Amino acid sequence: MKKFAFVLAAAGLMSVAACSKSPEAAAVENNADMLADNMEMQADNMDAMADNASNGMAAATLENAADNLNAAADNVRDAADEKADNMK
Repeated sequence: MKKFAFVLAAAGLMSVAACSKSPEAAAVENNADMLADNMEMQADNMDAMADNASNGMAAATLENAADNLNAAADNVRDAADEKADNMK
């Protein structure tokens, strides 16, 4: 799951970087926020699955994956903020 979160974060950062043609920095931040919000919702779903898991190892794995996804969402937002600052 860590590889999945890393790949998802990398894809998010690349798509934020690809927004350099956008005329407004706000558009970059809005797109990143939407992506990060979706990632956080997926992490919430993973946490819910972990709460319902009867296997302790499976629950721990899901919780770790959710934490990684939340961290990736934060990274997407940070990258978008940096990109938007460079566009001003």
